[in-house]
Amino acid sequence: MSTSTTNGAPAGQAGKTRRALPPLMALTDAAAERLRALYAKGREGMTLRIGVSTKGCSGHSYEMSWVEAPGPGDEMVSNKGLTLLVDRKASLFLIGTVMDYEVNDLSSGFTFINPNEKGRCGCGESFHV
Repeated sequence: MSTSTTNGAPAGQAGKTRRALPPLMALTDAAAERLRALYAKGREGMTLRIGVSTKGCSGHSYEMSWVEAPGPGDEMVSNKGLTLLVDRKASLFLIGTVMDYEVNDLSSGFTFINPNEKGRCGCGESFHV
């Protein structure tokens, strides 16, 4: 039989406070601006869904797709006035991730700054945790 204190914490942990979790995901200003432009150009009524799949030489890869409605396992993330969906199965891989949009001389696209990554493959398309 376990005992608990008056605040609901197990006995012996009454004075301990839980550390707040970082936000699931955040957007940079550049990513938010690009998403607003995409939503305005034919993606109205749709929401960007982010997931993680098992593929690539390092084991995991980011996936993005447009959906009309959240799925039963999607987490809603609101940041900078925008809403994103995150596949619940990917949330442990993505906690604290910042999504950016970069424009270079030869390419442009969304990038992920993920504090959970332990490494990436040589081409940068996949990661491992």
